[in-house]
Amino acid sequence: MKNASFFHLYRKQLLAYSLVVIAAWLAACSKGNGYGGDNPPPGNTNYSISASLSGTQEVPANATTGSGTLTGTYDPSSYTITYTLSWTGLSGVPTGMHFHGPATTGQNAAVALAITSFTAAAAGSAYGTAVITAAQGADLIAGKWYTNIHTAAYGNGEIRGQVTATKN
Repeated sequence: MKNASFFHLYRKQLLAYSLVVIAAWLAACSKGNGYGGDNPPPGNTNYSISASLSGTQEVPANATTGSGTLTGTYDPSSYTITYTLSWTGLSGVPTGMHFHGPATTGQNAAVALAITSFTAAAAGSAYGTAVITAAQGADLIAGKWYTNIHTAAYGNGEIRGQVTATKN
């Protein structure tokens, strides 16, 4: 009978210690270890991207009445950019569309990402998803990408917009 009460007490202590360890572990997870509380896992912050396109932003500027908008997201954990580009009032059908970078406002840069699937009309839209490099993602977040649309009348670009990235 003495052994039975010893094991009963031992089990209660073991259970109590286990609960203390579990509570401590949960408290650690909800604080500063990077995976709970106010600290989400790395790469869990997405960005909204946007741009307003016009001829005045082209380098050099032009007098087109065309305009456009870019909206989308960037996920730095997978380096994935998702976008929708819409335009209206171009001088003709688009002959090319691109993201360029790195460049700040007023600078030109090489093509960083081609937009290949678009409506061949003076007004329309294009959308897509692409994986970019970590360096390109850093430039995108820093505001060093722009997007533009080319037409036959404006071979170097009819409308352009500097892309901004806002943390969600």
